[in-house]
Amino acid sequence: MGIPEGKLGISFKWKSGPRNLITDVPGVKVGHATIRHGEVNTGVTAILPHERNLFQEKVMAGAAVINGFGKSAGLVQIEELGTIESPIILTNTLSTGTALTAIVKYMMAQNPDIGVKTGTVNCLVTECNDGRLNDIRGLHVTEEHVLQAVQGAAEDFEEGAVGGGTGMVCLGLKGGIGSASRQLEADGRTYTTGALVMSNFGAAGNLVIGGRRIDTRKCNEECGREFRDSGSIIIIIGTDVPLNERQLKRVAKRAMISLGRVGSYCGNGSGDIAIAFTTANNQPHYSDRNIWDTKMFYDENIDCVFEAAVEAVEEAIISSLYHAKTTVGVRGNQYMGLLEFLEKYEKE
Repeated sequence: MGIPEGKLGISFKWKSGPRNLITDVPGVKVGHATIRHGEVNTGVTAILPHERNLFQEKVMAGAAVINGFGKSAGLVQIEELGTIESPIILTNTLSTGTALTAIVKYMMAQNPDIGVKTGTVNCLVTECNDGRLNDIRGLHVTEEHVLQAVQGAAEDFEEGAVGGGTGMVCLGLKGGIGSASRQLEADGRTYTTGALVMSNFGAAGNLVIGGRRIDTRKCNEECGREFRDSGSIIIIIGTDVPLNERQLKRVAKRAMISLGRVGSYCGNGSGDIAIAFTTANNQPHYSDRNIWDTKMFYDENIDCVFEAAVEAVEEAIISSLYHAKTTVGVRGNQYMGLLEFLEKYEKE
């Protein structure tokens, strides 16, 4: 999906994968649970880095806390051990605890040895505050919604105001879930890097698409809103390029460039977190061997991986806006979808 070719007057340098989604990375799947009724606009999005048992076969990962006004769970182990051992969950801020409990139960059901014959599990839950469109105090996300997202994960999935992105707002417009992918060649083989974002950041009036500033203050001034860079974004980058945890952290750091391209300056109240993983260097939970072989990219030539990731994240952010529909939520708040905004205001 991503942005249909020729739309919004934007072009990209790198070739996308066949779906133009993070699921172009072999084995990666994404699922949603969307909760939308009355003043409730929220949900859950789940990313499975591979289809097997993630506790028994962990993926190597790195993370970058670009601006740390966030409440995610599970980042400490990525920093220390450089691995992910559960599905990655995206939801609203006040549902982090519920989502964490749900995914812990899911992992324990898969692995009876957790907490008995081995240690506990470090589950990864990320969040953004959807309180501008969602009755966030109502705590409407349940453990069943988390399981629904995980169990429904597939290669094809929706973008826009769905799943964890149902109530998100971005750069003065309706935000949400967006995704894109890029392909690159290395040593005679094609590799894929994909991105998925939950966009909820930025100030109205700062949106930039393809180098063109789009003044979204027009529809926000009518509602008397402040033009502050607030909110958050969760950025997930997946790849099958062989990278080690140090290199994955470097990839995650580059997501800040994508944010700058679309108009963010990572304001004081923004929680901007990027997580990168590879499916190429899986780590077993149990091993009879002390020494394991892993592969990494030659650092002098790694710029192609950086550039492909930056472009995938940039398109994923724009795609989250492109696919999001105008939404009316809690306290009568309304945020326009990008296409409706362009239809109404760009013609004036």
